[in-house]
Amino acid sequence: MKLRIKISFLSFKLMPHEIISSFLNPILKIKETNKGVIRGTAMLRRGFSKMDRVEIIGIKGIPLVKHGDDIGKLIVEAAKRQGLQIKDGDVLVVAQSIVSKSEGQVINLSQVTPSPFAVEVSRQVNKPPQLVEVILREAKRIVKMRHVIITETRHGFICANSGVDESNVSGGGYVTLLPSDPDESARKIRNTVLKLTGANVAVIISDTHGRPFREGAVNVALGVAGMKPLWDRRGDRDLFGYTLRSTIVAVADEIASAAELVMGQADEGIPAVIVRGYKYIEGEGSGKDLVIPPERDLFR
Repeated sequence: MKLRIKISFLSFKLMPHEIISSFLNPILKIKETNKGVIRGTAMLRRGFSKMDRVEIIGIKGIPLVKHGDDIGKLIVEAAKRQGLQIKDGDVLVVAQSIVSKSEGQVINLSQVTPSPFAVEVSRQVNKPPQLVEVILREAKRIVKMRHVIITETRHGFICANSGVDESNVSGGGYVTLLPSDPDESARKIRNTVLKLTGANVAVIISDTHGRPFREGAVNVALGVAGMKPLWDRRGDRDLFGYTLRSTIVAVADEIASAAELVMGQADEGIPAVIVRGYKYIEGEGSGKDLVIPPERDLFR
């Protein structure tokens, strides 16, 4: 498969061509199953693929977010100032940091009193005890400790430092927590966008996670609204007729990760993007659908 990639300040386009040959392209016949999983049966026909371009458009001009702000409204207003029209079928990927700020999930570390256990752990991981205290409060359990604390959060996510983040918080000495219910946060944004624009969109709340056995971090989906986050391809056949037996595609994570190419990790100032052209399956799903159950997890 050939990929030609164009990157500009506002958009990132993927244009796959000649996937099989100049006249054969995969077309998917989709049906829904439970738990946010999409079942697809691959078919071939003459003609071009119905989806040969995905565009990622950064929404500029979103102001610094404070407690009580309506994120959906801020996104719609910023897109309008930019001359962008939010359309049916778009996916809005929104950074966890601005969602947390709007929901008041911000902690002043100077007001945190660490427990004796937090003080002991802080010595082991070389982190301020006040920060460690917040991490422990947000954790259901500690999975592993070294220079970082890997925890299972109250949401069920396995991540570093319970998702407590020191970056992109103004004033210094403050940290953000994960949204208390990322799926509900996504639903609220989706409903606001529908009300203000009439556009039926999907929404993903994204955050940066590390990966076991891999260097670097990528964005993943914490909360989802309006789309199925998983695509179960077990039973489909590949190009050579082999039946797929274990392939489940984390489409919400893939979209979140692709969006990060435009959103960035530092001072880019683009906390929300429009992903346009991906033919997701509408429906109810949850970011928790992307978490492997303990009985199937090989590493817990």
